[in-house]
Amino acid sequence: MDIKDIQNLIRFVSKSDVAEVTYKTEEFEISIKTNNGAVVYAPAVSHPVQQALPSQVAAPAAQAPAVASTASEDTSRYVAIKSPMIGTFYRKPSPDKDVFVNVGDTVNAESIVCVIEAMKLFNEIEAEVSGKIVKILVEDASPVEFDQPLFLVDPS
Repeated sequence: MDIKDIQNLIRFVSKSDVAEVTYKTEEFEISIKTNNGAVVYAPAVSHPVQQALPSQVAAPAAQAPAVASTASEDTSRYVAIKSPMIGTFYRKPSPDKDVFVNVGDTVNAESIVCVIEAMKLFNEIEAEVSGKIVKILVEDASPVEFDQPLFLVDPS
């Protein structure tokens, strides 16, 4: 089961009247439960990829701290790199490494810009656009939501 399958399962549970879904294979088990309309998920068995990064539970986007943008800025010409999943945003591959990108760095479509931890798995996020990073919208180690903007890129 890949991350897309897990995302689809989470969407299914959140949109249906199902209270709990458990999916089990020989390699892992995942349980997804709803709690007053909010989806809560946790792996029953995890495979540690990088234990050096702290594990955090995803919180709603309203609670996620973000770097505020000024109202006078024109961001319409920029392309947003968005989170493909719910999880915790990290700018570094591990605590003792350098950040993937900084403001002013040039990226291409295959450039890794961050990792998002989801259910004890660390997923490398590619830019999927070429250009220059102009703004980082999320603080390191912050929870992020699906489709939340993470970076702004100037494609010119």
